[in-house]
Amino acid sequence: MTIDLFPANGPYPITTDAMVLPGFALAEARALFDSVLRIDTQSPFRCMTTPGGLRMSVAMTNCGAYGWVSDASGYRYDGCDPLSGLPWPGMPADFQRLATTAAALAGHDAFTPDVCLINRYLPRTRLSLHQDTDERDFTQPIVSVSLGLPATFLFGGARRRDPCLRLPLVHGDVVVWGGVARRHYHGVAPLAAGEHALTGHMRINLTFRKAR
Repeated sequence: MTIDLFPANGPYPITTDAMVLPGFALAEARALFDSVLRIDTQSPFRCMTTPGGLRMSVAMTNCGAYGWVSDASGYRYDGCDPLSGLPWPGMPADFQRLATTAAALAGHDAFTPDVCLINRYLPRTRLSLHQDTDERDFTQPIVSVSLGLPATFLFGGARRRDPCLRLPLVHGDVVVWGGVARRHYHGVAPLAAGEHALTGHMRINLTFRKAR
C-alpha cells in the first residue's frame, strides 16, 4: 500500500529522524549545478551494472574522498574512479557546507560527509527501493538534494514490504534521514518528462554520505 503525503510550507517530518526541507538548496542551486558539470568533465556520468549483471537506468558519478561503485564484484566505496584509475574529484566546499547545515537543521549535528553520490535521472528512469548499507557508521545521516525536474521520492520502512510514503520533491528540496530511519528503504518513482530552466530535461540528485 502506498500513502500520499503532501508537503507543508516549511520543514516537515516524514517519520522519526527523517525530514524534508522544502527549497533549502534553492539559493545555491545554480552554483551546485555548475559544480556537477565540472565534476562530470573529470569523472563522467555512467550507468553502472549490478553484481547480477543488470544495467542501472540512472547514470551516476561521485565526488569526495570516496565514491560509490557497483560492478560484478559487488557494491562498495572506492577512493578512485574505476574508469580512470584516478581519485574522484574533490568535494566542493559549498557541497560540504550545505550537507552539514541541512543535517544539523534536521537534528543530526556534526555531519561530515566524505562522499557525494550524484545521480542523473532522465525521463522514465527510476531507482528501485533499497537500503544504504555500504557505509561503516550508521549513526551518520543521509542528506539528499534535488535539482531540476520534480520527482516522487518513495520512503518506506525497515522492511521492503512496508508501506511507502510518496513524497513530491521539486527543485531545491532537501531530504535528511538518520537515527532509527537510517536504514529505511527508499527509491524514486519513474521520472516524468519535462523541461527545467536550469537542468533541461533531467533531474540531478546529490546524496551525501559518510562512508568511512
